[in-house]
Amino acid sequence: MKVENRTLTPNFLRSQIRKLCCLVMVFSAGILQSCGNPQKTSPTPNKSTSDKTIRPGAEQTTEYFSLLKGKKIAVVANHTSLVGGKHLVDTLLKSGISIQKVFAPEHGFRGTADAGESIASGKDPKTQLPVVSLYGENKKPTPAHLSGIDLVIFDIQDVGARFYTYISTMSYVMEACAENNVPMLILDRPNPNGHYIDGPILESKYTSFVGMHRVPIVHGMTIGEYAQMVNGEGWLKNKAKCSLT
Repeated sequence: MKVENRTLTPNFLRSQIRKLCCLVMVFSAGILQSCGNPQKTSPTPNKSTSDKTIRPGAEQTTEYFSLLKGKKIAVVANHTSLVGGKHLVDTLLKSGISIQKVFAPEHGFRGTADAGESIASGKDPKTQLPVVSLYGENKKPTPAHLSGIDLVIFDIQDVGARFYTYISTMSYVMEACAENNVPMLILDRPNPNGHYIDGPILESKYTSFVGMHRVPIVHGMTIGEYAQMVNGEGWLKNKAKCSLT
């Protein structure tokens, strides 16, 4: 008797039984993990930690407002740059911070543009601040854009995926700041997909604006951690280092 051109020898039977046992063990472990007794497998919530809320960097104004006083500021922001429900730019202006301009990533400063739609530079109707597009003719601030700027703030919510262009914009802004000796402040935000890392690492020959660095598709880092990696690994042009907070 033959199965798949293999004779049912004792050794063959034993190997198949071992494989079957392994599958049963894996399947059983999955059942135990998902259907086990909650009283034995689930840890008791610690009230001292479970009641705490995550405070994004932008909301911790006492930590960074002192770094902005008396300086001319440029802000890289979009509609996710919120402080307690109010836009970061509005919060800074109300606090007397001297904002000179806003850099707009993909989707625009107010988040009204479609994916891939070219963003035009102009003026923000609400604040009358000049808006410089980083998703049109230029993806990187020019020396003229940074002339007279003392500090660049970056505050955008990311999702932890390599093909989201916000980390590419951040990398180009870091590069421009390094080349023009302008320090950069990143107001970090949680990565909603920060609990896992998945997908193949980018091959260098496929480098583009939707994949600038050799990281997995889901990289597991916040934008602040990603920026530190870009700096630390020497991924900026000529291995420049951005003065980063």
